[in-house]
Amino acid sequence: MKTLIKFAYTLIIGIVLSSCSDFEEININPKAASVEQVQVEYIINDAITAAQQDPHVAERAFVLYWKTASRQHRNNGALALGSYNDGWSSDYYSYLSGWLKSANLAVTVATEKIASGATLPYTENLQQIARIWRVYLMSEFTDNFGPMPIDGFNGVNPKFADVKEVYYFLLGELADASSKIKVDVAKPDKKYDKAYEFDYLKWKKYANSMRLRLAMRLSEVDAAKAKTEFEAAAASDLITSAGDMFKIAERPGWDALTGVMSREWNSQHLSATLNNLYIGLGGIKSADVLGAAMQPSIKPFNYMGLKFENHLTSMTNDPSAGYWYDGLHEKIDPRAYKAFSIPGDFTNNNFSLYPSWTNDAKTVKRNLIDADGKVVKEIDGTYTWNAASLGNWGTKSARNQVSFFPGTNPRLSQQFRASSSSRIFFADWETYFLLAEGALKGWKTPVSAKIAYENGVKASFVYWGISSLSDAYLASENFNRVGTSAKFDHVAEPAGTVTMNFVNGYTGAAGTVEYKYPVNNLYKNGTVKNDQLTKIITQKYLAQLPWLPLEAWNDHRRLGLPFFENPAVDLPLTDLPDLSSSNYMTSSIKFFPQRLKYPSSLQNSNPEGYSEAVGFLGGADAVLTPLWWAKK
Repeated sequence: MKTLIKFAYTLIIGIVLSSCSDFEEININPKAASVEQVQVEYIINDAITAAQQDPHVAERAFVLYWKTASRQHRNNGALALGSYNDGWSSDYYSYLSGWLKSANLAVTVATEKIASGATLPYTENLQQIARIWRVYLMSEFTDNFGPMPIDGFNGVNPKFADVKEVYYFLLGELADASSKIKVDVAKPDKKYDKAYEFDYLKWKKYANSMRLRLAMRLSEVDAAKAKTEFEAAAASDLITSAGDMFKIAERPGWDALTGVMSREWNSQHLSATLNNLYIGLGGIKSADVLGAAMQPSIKPFNYMGLKFENHLTSMTNDPSAGYWYDGLHEKIDPRAYKAFSIPGDFTNNNFSLYPSWTNDAKTVKRNLIDADGKVVKEIDGTYTWNAASLGNWGTKSARNQVSFFPGTNPRLSQQFRASSSSRIFFADWETYFLLAEGALKGWKTPVSAKIAYENGVKASFVYWGISSLSDAYLASENFNRVGTSAKFDHVAEPAGTVTMNFVNGYTGAAGTVEYKYPVNNLYKNGTVKNDQLTKIITQKYLAQLPWLPLEAWNDHRRLGLPFFENPAVDLPLTDLPDLSSSNYMTSSIKFFPQRLKYPSSLQNSNPEGYSEAVGFLGGADAVLTPLWWAKK
């Protein structure tokens, strides 16, 4: 036990120097620490705080990996195009292992205290809280890399387990830990729990809602287990109000609590995926939510934009590809304007001026050029709304100074970049969308699929401060650009084609085009676009932005929903060898990242464990190898 206590203090002091104010009461010699002197709440505080991701690891994991893979922003690097960065993965793996060491230590110390009788009234509850948080961290690990140790992160090379075994363990832990929390006992100092201030009922709700999440993850490969676990969790206390959210306040600076999206050099542009989901969805008119200055920029609903065939890619199944939208859309999901700033809208308090050391954010005029560098067309991005497709545009990329530039594209709102928000790990809307999906499957739930779906949308609208629009939105039968509407009972499929107007961007000549809704071959072989599950996952995806990109990526890997466009292939993509100029109109699991490759550091430090892990994968240690629960 003395060795364990010494390890506890070494870990705490070594990791949490940057937040030592939380531990200033500990003014003792670690070598002389006793059972009574090591407090579990200190270790829990470290495990939760450190996992908020300091700017170094957040830029790599949260932004460049998760947000990119989930298409919550446009980033043309690494994961979205089938590649990875071993340095990023090594850093994230190392950080995550450290967080798990703290969580495991909290469980172990609490267990030792209980066994020795050195307990406080709340020690047993802290043991359960530590177990619940450890489950989250383990789920983050296995959902990124795959097979992992169940009994690891204790200072020795552990044995790896397959993803199924890991998930069964996690679900069992949540059920047991939640059942053992006593809500009416005394609490430790609330400052050591940055999420819930040791509100025990909220921790139970978090455990049960997370059990819903993890159970649903198994729905496509282990339906019986998924149903049993889901129904048990659904019958328990859940996160169903904004006050129950698991969230952690961010703060400026450079430590674990600094905002995960705060690094200025990443512009975090609107993605084509989001754009196609937003346009038209919910039928809310831009004229009803935008100021007077922008009213003249609103275009008719049947307008596609300016066609620039020599400067915009068309080698993708993005239905908006090839057109520059020289204005604002007549109808759009109103959350779009909250999440992303309109170019040129400098009166918006949440307009992001990042990177602050350049004037790029305020530069709205850019050029399309020819092969000799001569200007073909000057584009004014003021009050326009566009999103460039991912991929390799070939020569079109070099001649296009507009589509990838910060000042001419909608970019993430400053409210998420200034380290002044709260990072959300689980929100009320996610509970409702999970219940909606469960009810749709015929599983026992406390509310119907429709009510749960509508409650989820309403919860999201409350978060964005636009709850007055939710009723009209939920009654809308307007299709977005991928053929999905907001009204739950409206399941009619969109027409095969829609006649749209456009203007030749070079000559000014007007024309028409037959717009075709994209085919999502990943879901029901592309036969439906507007069924109720598509609605549920579409709304869940939009609600999770920007705090839960990992969950958005998880849903896409599990179901192929919502529709993600293929990267453009004007030139071949080395790390997506199966995607070509002959099949870019067809969706395939081989065109989208499925996991993070293990870092080389694991193979070097634990070759036996690495071999076990790869053996459990059922495929190569590669970005395109699906995890067990995502196999189709």
